[in-house]
Amino acid sequence: MTPAWKIWGSPVFNRILLYGIRILLLSALFLSGCANGKASPEPESVEKTDSAAAVSVAPEKNSFNSLDIPTQITKIGDDYFIVDCYHNQIIFNDNTDDPLEDWSVMTDEINKGHTLAGDGRVYLTDDTENDRILVYKKQGDGFTLTQIFDNITSRPHYIVYDKEREAFYVWCSMSGEMYIFKDDKKDGSLYISDVKSVPELNGVYVRSFSLIGDGIYFVSGNKSILKADPDTFEILERYPVPSSMAGMIQITRIGEYFYITVSTDDKWNQDYATILRCHSLRGLQNNEYEDIYHYFIGGGTPYFISEIDGEYYLTEHRLPEHSIWRFRPEGEEILVENVY
Repeated sequence: MTPAWKIWGSPVFNRILLYGIRILLLSALFLSGCANGKASPEPESVEKTDSAAAVSVAPEKNSFNSLDIPTQITKIGDDYFIVDCYHNQIIFNDNTDDPLEDWSVMTDEINKGHTLAGDGRVYLTDDTENDRILVYKKQGDGFTLTQIFDNITSRPHYIVYDKEREAFYVWCSMSGEMYIFKDDKKDGSLYISDVKSVPELNGVYVRSFSLIGDGIYFVSGNKSILKADPDTFEILERYPVPSSMAGMIQITRIGEYFYITVSTDDKWNQDYATILRCHSLRGLQNNEYEDIYHYFIGGGTPYFISEIDGEYYLTEHRLPEHSIWRFRPEGEEILVENVY
């Protein structure tokens, strides 16, 4: 055996020492990469793009002359947006008079997305079938993807920006969970500030929620409408509904009425699709409501209602030539016109 004093400082020792240092450096880099990698089970793991460095690209024109199950029309700033659900895209334009081919594509990176919300600086859309939330910022004439929130389970389906709380509320349609996103004032990115839940809605298909007055309302597939505290999510009221309107889509307050869009009965039969309005939710179980779908021709499936500049818009499917309506109440009557 070679004496230790002859190994120390020898060429062999130096090679061994150098090899060991390389192993340590590679290990440190590998651990750092794992800590910052894309694959993470935590929903707040975010893939970011520096929006300031992103290249602004002119948006593509919409290639479809009709809509395939539009779920929402909204206006943010000067732009109108349509979530064209089954075309897997969101399109935008500065008016609703132009033909659809003149609209531009904001994103086609979603799979059956349903809604879009924005505060004028950032725009959030649900990527429903991929369990993701995508965040965009406007650059030039188009929009740039700046953040991706993965693992938003299950099936994020409806987003609202609440100005009062300066927060985005993101509802997951099958888990009874609400992800609340806020703006990091330091770097301008979004983060998940809280996750609330309504345990009795876990596993129940609930398509939307509405912030009305002092409550947050859920149109529950459990044959009821739930009113909860918007901060604690404690259930405050339950309003039973008849089986014929169990498959509700959305509840909206317009003037003195609650407007409720319905997709199916409790057996998932779309023949019961309609729009109802009532003064009080307590009378619904006794059929104390007015069916107003005849104002919109009827026969399709009404979906989400949005308020834009003092008027109301309804998206609809199952009627290919009547996808989006604009309406406003005039006394007890409703004035309606077809937009797309």
